[in-house]
Amino acid sequence: MNTILIVDDLEANRKVLSRILKDRESSYRVILAHDGSQGLKKIKENNIDTVLCDIKMPVIDGVELLKRTRKTHPNLPFIMLTAHGDVHTAVDCMKMGAYDFLTKPFDLNRILTTIKNALKSKNLETENKQLKGTIKALNKVMAKKYDIIGESPSIKHLNELIQKVSKTTARVLITGESGAGKELVARQLHLMSNRKEKKFIEVNCAAIPTELIESELFGHIKGAFTGAHADRSGKFEDANHGTLFLDEIADMSLAAQSKVLRALEEKKVFRVGSQKEIKVDVRVIAATNKNLKQEIHNEQFREDLFHRLAIIEIHVPPLRERKEDIPLLIDHFIKLLQQEDGIEIKKFSQKAKSAMSERYWTGNVRELKNVVERLLILGNNPITVDDIKTFVPKT
Repeated sequence: MNTILIVDDLEANRKVLSRILKDRESSYRVILAHDGSQGLKKIKENNIDTVLCDIKMPVIDGVELLKRTRKTHPNLPFIMLTAHGDVHTAVDCMKMGAYDFLTKPFDLNRILTTIKNALKSKNLETENKQLKGTIKALNKVMAKKYDIIGESPSIKHLNELIQKVSKTTARVLITGESGAGKELVARQLHLMSNRKEKKFIEVNCAAIPTELIESELFGHIKGAFTGAHADRSGKFEDANHGTLFLDEIADMSLAAQSKVLRALEEKKVFRVGSQKEIKVDVRVIAATNKNLKQEIHNEQFREDLFHRLAIIEIHVPPLRERKEDIPLLIDHFIKLLQQEDGIEIKKFSQKAKSAMSERYWTGNVRELKNVVERLLILGNNPITVDDIKTFVPKT
């Protein structure tokens, strides 16, 4: 039930407005106040959804009531009640934040419509506020999930670099071996940026067939090719105002590279089969486990695209170069796997952690996480060196 507060020093006006609302809308609860001072008290004591407020009143007038209420209830809709001669004052009230104004004598349909619209506006603002709160909470969870764990010099340097680069819109090329954590770096760059409340769209260029990569990135229109049964947006459009992460960029065809270069230079894309340009504002982060300079030498990657992507280069060190971080990573994965999958928490003996630290880890951090998960499921508690020998193949 929505609560409507009517503030008017004339009893006749209060009664008329109250009767109109109660007769036409049984879902409204109506509260009355005979001046601005009592109106302030009613707003403080009740959960008011909309205020119908006369402008000219003794002690505290409608303008002053609006000013004071905006400080404590900035989203509470005020509908000002005014005579024809006070229209300029009513307009000034709207500049101060009032939702609308009604002139006397009152039009029944106009009153009801204005109140309904004011309530809709308030509900939308409340929903938007809740949504922003949910997004912030999710961002915190995601940030924890994508934390880059470690105290080694190389990881400290990596985190410092991410801090510096994240606040900019500069394009970033992330290099490193498979499984080293390139996606984590991309996620952190997004979550710490001014675009964190917008979308993070990931494209694995190696997983998309060459003939479909352009449609995936730029979208297509109906009939553009066999199987294009409807218009479809591409990843550049989907990531508008957010971040587009092009993973395994070296596996993209030269034809697609050319179109990505054009999109970066012109900040617009064309869906496959269409000549209509679509403007996009996207921060592009790319990653590869290949040597792009060697790929350029082999004429498998465009040099001009490389220079467009590599405004900032970030290298993620392999796990074997930061073995001192492995015990910390093990503890992190234990907590993460328990939260994500409900896996029973088990401890690793100190000798088991030492044994894990001495392994080569060809699959880097990704392999380490998989091994920790396997040991949590199959191993004893605490997990011992024998568990590692039994359940983890030698490298």
